[in-house]
Amino acid sequence: MSSSYDPTAQKPVLRCSICTGEQVAGFQDLHTGHFTEVQLIRSPQELQAFRSRYGIPADCPIEKIY
Repeated sequence: MSSSYDPTAQKPVLRCSICTGEQVAGFQDLHTGHFTEVQLIRSPQELQAFRSRYGIPADCPIEKIY
């Protein structure tokens, strides 16, 4: 997976399981809604690593989708 994303065509999101609570970080296409999985998130540190890897600022909210 590339370490970049196109903010004009994608937004960072967390796909969350209602049943298990599992969270997967990735990108949702703004035009099609397609979700591209990038990494499993098990801790705040892993979420921070995802933000750092893709240059997502701490003040940029990451929407949760279910």
